Amino acid sequence: MPRWKKKRETLPTFNYTRRGFQLKDGTLHLAGGIVLTVVWSRGLPAAPSSVRVYQDSIGHWYASFVVPAAVEPLPETGAAIGVDWGVKETATTTSDTHDLPHAGHGRKAEKKLTRYDRMMARRKPEKGQAGSKGYREAKRLRARACKKIARQRQDAGRKWAKKVVTDHEALAVEDFRPKFLARTTMAKKAADAAIGAIGATKQALIEMARKHGRIVHLIHPAHTTMDCAQCGARAKHTPPLP
Repeated sequence: MPRWKKKRETLPTFNYTRRGFQLKDGTLHLAGGIVLTVVWSRGLPAAPSSVRVYQDSIGHWYASFVVPAAVEPLPETGAAIGVDWGVKETATTTSDTHDLPHAGHGRKAEKKLTRYDRMMARRKPEKGQAGSKGYREAKRLRARACKKIARQRQDAGRKWAKKVVTDHEALAVEDFRPKFLARTTMAKKAADAAIGAIGATKQALIEMARKHGRIVHLIHPAHTTMDCAQCGARAKHTPPLP
């Protein structure tokens, strides 16, 4: 059963509309006389309509601005590509040069995460008591390792998506939501491949295509591996997952 998130255990987040914030000389002025110095990752293409200031699991603060989406068209190529999500390979495409192998970032950090889990288990406080300094440190180390894995998946997905979008005008992407894998022996590897409904790889591909004005077709995954592309005939037995 899902666990309810307690309000006192959630990470802080603050939303401001136009009347609640202002940008002056690269600094962010919030309502109540709060002034923040923002380290800009890139310039804003237009005036923002709102901002969300939030804290992540490792204690870093971020400011996320909402601006109108601007399409950045790429040169026309006249090519199309189909993308199929898998377990052995994160993405198998109709082009041999654009396949995305399974990087296994989670598997590489498995020993480190297991070590931090044991540290937290040994120092776990009693119910109703505050965690010790050692417990908080172990929790922070585990959060940093998980954040690193997430960033590695996101970085690999964006680089691959940029290459695919640059070389192709139309993309047929399998709209794969592997909820059924949660109770199988492939669940761990599928999660590590980041191919879920909100997976880093699939999300990066769709966002990159829309940003550059490419055509994206989300294909329902039912019978995609059983129907013949030439004659439309359907196989009697489902072939093994790629």
